[in-house]
Amino acid sequence: MELITPGLGLIFWMTLVFLALLFLLKKFAWIPILKALKDREDAITDALSSADKAKEEMKQLQFSNEQLLAEAKNERDNILNEARKIKEKIIEEARLKASEEAGNITASALENIRNEKMAALTELKNEVGQLSLEIAKRILQRELTDPKKQEEYARQLLSEINFN
Repeated sequence: MELITPGLGLIFWMTLVFLALLFLLKKFAWIPILKALKDREDAITDALSSADKAKEEMKQLQFSNEQLLAEAKNERDNILNEARKIKEKIIEEARLKASEEAGNITASALENIRNEKMAALTELKNEVGQLSLEIAKRILQRELTDPKKQEEYARQLLSEINFN
C-alpha cells in the first residue's frame, strides 16, 4: 500500500528531484533547443526572403534582357537600313559615273573619228592635187597644138595612174 499512498518524504524528494531536473533541462536543453529552432526558423525565413528577392531580380533581369534585346534588334535594323541606303547611293553614284564616262568615251571616239575623217579628206585632196599637177605638167610638156592629142594623152595618163 505504500505505493498507492506515498509518504510525505517521498513526495518531497520526488518534487525536489523533478524541479531540479526541470531546472537542468530548462537551462541546458530547452533553451538551446528553442534557440536552435528559432535560429532555424530565422534561417528559413531569410532563405525564403532571399529566394523571393532573387526571383524578383530574375524578373527584372529578364525584363531588362528583353529590353536590351529589343533595343539591339532596333539598332540592327537601323544599321541594316542605313547600310542598304548607302549601298543604293554607291550603286547610283557608280551608275552615274559610268554613264558620264561612257558619254565622255563616246564623245572622244566621235571626235577622233571626225579628226581621222578630216585627215583622210585632206590627204585625199592633197593626192588629187598632186595628181592633177602631174597630169597638167605632162600635158604641158607635150604638144599644146592639137586638142585631140591632149585629150587622148590625158586619158592615157589617167589610166596609168595607180589609185592606191
